[in-house]
Amino acid sequence: MKQTDELKQTTEEMNQAAEQPAAEKPAGEVKPNPDDLPVYLYKQGNNFEAQRFFGSHLEEQGGEKGVMFRLWAPHAAAVSVVGDFNSWKPGSHPMKKTDGASIWELFIPGMKEYDVYKYCVTTRAGDLVFKADPYALHAETRPSNGSKVYDLSGFGWTDSAWQEAQKAKDAINGPMNIYEMHAGSWKMKKKEDGTYIPYNYAELADLLIPYLTEMGYTHVELLPIMEYPFDGSWGYQVSGYFAPTSRYGTPKDLMSFVDKMHNAGIGVIMDWVPAHFPKDQFGLYMFDGEPCYEDPNPRRGEHKEWGTMVFNFGMNEVQSFLISSALYWLEQYHIDGLRVDAVASMLYLDYNRRDGEWEQNIHGGKENLEAIAFLRKLNTAVLTRHPEKYMIAEESTAWPNVTKPAVDGGLGFNFKWNMGWMNDMLSYMSSDPIYRSYNHNKVTFSFFYAFSENFVLPISHDEVVHGKCSLINKMPGEYEDKFANLRAFFGYMMAHPGKKLLFMGQEFGQFNEWYEAKPLDWELLDYDKHKQLQTYVKTLNQFYKDHPAFWQVDYSWEGFQWIVPDDYQQSVVAFLRKDAAGKQIMIVCNFTPVLRESYIMGAPVAGSYKELINSDDAAFGGSGLHHNKAVRSKKVPMHGFDQSITITLPPLSAVYFEVPAPRATRAKTAKAAADKAETKTAARKPAAKKTAAGEKKTATRRTAKAKVEKGAPAKETKAEKAEKAEKKAPAKRGRKPKAEKPAEE
Repeated sequence: MKQTDELKQTTEEMNQAAEQPAAEKPAGEVKPNPDDLPVYLYKQGNNFEAQRFFGSHLEEQGGEKGVMFRLWAPHAAAVSVVGDFNSWKPGSHPMKKTDGASIWELFIPGMKEYDVYKYCVTTRAGDLVFKADPYALHAETRPSNGSKVYDLSGFGWTDSAWQEAQKAKDAINGPMNIYEMHAGSWKMKKKEDGTYIPYNYAELADLLIPYLTEMGYTHVELLPIMEYPFDGSWGYQVSGYFAPTSRYGTPKDLMSFVDKMHNAGIGVIMDWVPAHFPKDQFGLYMFDGEPCYEDPNPRRGEHKEWGTMVFNFGMNEVQSFLISSALYWLEQYHIDGLRVDAVASMLYLDYNRRDGEWEQNIHGGKENLEAIAFLRKLNTAVLTRHPEKYMIAEESTAWPNVTKPAVDGGLGFNFKWNMGWMNDMLSYMSSDPIYRSYNHNKVTFSFFYAFSENFVLPISHDEVVHGKCSLINKMPGEYEDKFANLRAFFGYMMAHPGKKLLFMGQEFGQFNEWYEAKPLDWELLDYDKHKQLQTYVKTLNQFYKDHPAFWQVDYSWEGFQWIVPDDYQQSVVAFLRKDAAGKQIMIVCNFTPVLRESYIMGAPVAGSYKELINSDDAAFGGSGLHHNKAVRSKKVPMHGFDQSITITLPPLSAVYFEVPAPRATRAKTAKAAADKAETKTAARKPAAKKTAAGEKKTATRRTAKAKVEKGAPAKETKAEKAEKAEKKAPAKRGRKPKAEKPAEE
């Protein structure tokens, strides 16, 4: 707005105060110190704890308690602090430049915790703009948007055991099964007028922990909880990069949430949004009347479709701001990892831009070189300090080496969402099974690149909103068919290489799309199918945690092997997952509503295959009619293996089998057990009481053992005897053997 004469006079007074020489400064004000280390590092882009210097901080100066304010506003003509304490009058508490250029500072005695304030910035054009503090630690609840003075100290953390345990763990090769959720709508309180209000952070933890523990999830991921003005953005348009949203309580309430989660053995990941920010007048947009945090180039600085501004990733002060924010959540709030939103929009200059709306980089390409350098710097800073933390990229293109170290030319993340797998599988599962044989490559294509990055398989919030349907409503068919399809999909997903993520409500088959203003439809659990689906997901989650084959070698071919990749005519796939010790689980999926009896497929080891999980089990809502008893392999080569098995595949199912240990392994284990028993027996016999007869028996045993070691035939096992008898047995006459339908090779 244009100033009135009164505001012009106030502005002139502020300008005069800002230009006041050091000798004329009011008592109690800090003198300029151009050699101040935080400012130096900040301007170099290397102050990764900038919030300790900037923002508002309770201090004592000259025996008076108050608040120190510091701000970066390089284009401002003048800045003052306004709030309830001075009736929001511009110019009554003018700030001073401490570096003669861009850093503003003021100590105000008498201010206290929870006092509300803003910065009144006079632009070079002479306008006044009222801005929230970019480094505020707490904020008013929307629709108000003032910043609040807050003291972060004093919270009593009790999660030291969790923190130490994480440092000792392998972040890449450990189990990670994430429950993605929106903190405000998982469950809500219903008021008398029928409207809903959210629980605060601490209350939410008390409700959430028993559920996550019972369901078997290892981590919870929160949609953005940094302060944001618009509920409908779900937190992805951030106005406060250091303030937890006050919708759900105070900063210490959030600390309590994380502390409780850790003490329950649950990791906490949060979405973090460094790609863009909204245009709200009180926020970062045109902060001092000119491009400040955003890229000043109009062909690079705005996402028109989103109505947001793009950060100026090449500016040192912006780098310090963003990297400080990332580390702040990891260190101050003990967050275990950040899922970095919209990475693809950062990497490409032409992202969501038509021809003529973007310009090439200095090499003539479309890559955003400054953003690439920033991401490498960000990930190096975070993972150098905290190698146990997670930096997860939501990157939706085929950009190479996202999870490779920056020093090796990668972006430096340690995980990446596998958006290609997600798109392919949701497209495949939503198609009528009659057409799936023509789209079989959508099931198998992800394995061509499954080990090129450290992938997380995401079924996220983005897939169940804006008319895309809930996950169960994507499934084709009638009511029963939808549940059968979803069970088959979940079984396949859990066995596929990569960490796992599922958005809230999909685990029990919510039919409605997610809506941020209402809680999930928990009443559906009163219906058998929904309760049984939840039981199935719970069983899968526990199986995942209990079997290292599903997570220990997630990012190498050593942990995976195809058995049946190409039976497209019957829409069947079969593969193995292996742990570091060589233990194997066989997974077979039938994506058609057709019962496959006498399905023959290759088997990696001779022996008996035990069914572990069958998605068609009655306890999971299936028919319960088609289970496999222990299946014995036959020496009939198939699919590149010397052995094969014949199994029954229920319609629309995923079945897990335990693979027997190889005979050599079993013999080695048996021999080790025998040697151990013999050693214990010998230890129990006193040497002085040996008789001649005893010595003779011992000598006999040693001679026998020596014969075996020199090549004497070992005693046949029962299984070997049975196999030999089967080979010698004459074929029955007068009857042809029943034809068995093999898998497509």
